[in-house]
Amino acid sequence: MGLVSQDALNQLQALMDQVLLEEEPLQRTFQNVHQGCVTETLTRFLKAREWNATKAHKMIVDCLKWRVQNETDNILSKPIIPTDLYRGIRDSQLIGLSGYSGEGLPVFAIGVGLSTFDKASVHYYVQSHIQINEYRDRVILPSASKKHERPITTCVKILDMTGLKLSALNQIKLLTIISSIDDLNYPEKTNTYYIVNAPYIFSACWKVVKPLLQERTRRKVQVLQGCGRDELLKIMDYASLPHFCRREGSGSSRHSGNGNENCYSLDHPFHQQLYNYIKEKSRIHEAVEPIKQGSFHVDFPEPPAEKAEIVKTLESELHKFKISNVNGD
Repeated sequence: MGLVSQDALNQLQALMDQVLLEEEPLQRTFQNVHQGCVTETLTRFLKAREWNATKAHKMIVDCLKWRVQNETDNILSKPIIPTDLYRGIRDSQLIGLSGYSGEGLPVFAIGVGLSTFDKASVHYYVQSHIQINEYRDRVILPSASKKHERPITTCVKILDMTGLKLSALNQIKLLTIISSIDDLNYPEKTNTYYIVNAPYIFSACWKVVKPLLQERTRRKVQVLQGCGRDELLKIMDYASLPHFCRREGSGSSRHSGNGNENCYSLDHPFHQQLYNYIKEKSRIHEAVEPIKQGSFHVDFPEPPAEKAEIVKTLESELHKFKISNVNGD
């Protein structure tokens, strides 16, 4: 770490020490955020604010206040019930943990092209997304850190674009909400984004969006050829590859392979462990407060200016495709 970076870190640490001393609720929720990795956590927020300690301090405090106001610390004790509803969410919001990289980073697979988000309300999908974030940060990453005897605070994401269509335009609002929550409250948690099975529509959209991204974000994104198997095998073993990367041309599917192979499925070990963890926490919490049916509502943040511009550009590009298709070009 350079002198400028260390100086910014020291400044941020001093600012945080003061605010946490004065506000106990923020102190409690900050413990759930850092999980013992304080330096790594402060560094993430500094990176997100270009090493400006004052801006990073505001970002952390806003994040902690958002957590307190929305009771995010309790979200892992709020199961999505009944089970059939949760299964529907898992079948339409395709995400799962497929394994670990050679460096011990969790590998999350995301079915961008085939996620339909049509089985529940927006609030349920946001709740599910935050629960996976919190389970990653409070259970998966601390467990990986303990196993490798060093702090592991980030993950790898493999984004499968199989099935990406113009109908993605209908999902931009929800995806913007989710990505804005991540940007503002879970910054710099992804080490690298690998894009696989990219159709032409993605390539065209990426061409116009890429220049709008900050340099540090652009460096994280790697668009791989086909299913990306050969490139991904350089950083992880075969068992950690998502099912849609196992063989060239395999594509993705909500139902391909059995439950143990398809990391999107509720029957996959990761989702079984997550669901059982939430049910166990809810049983403990139920002794104090009965479980209520219904989604766990959180405040949706306004997207940052940079993201709003990206969304506007993306919508414009997708509309062009739509018009082009109607005209038969």
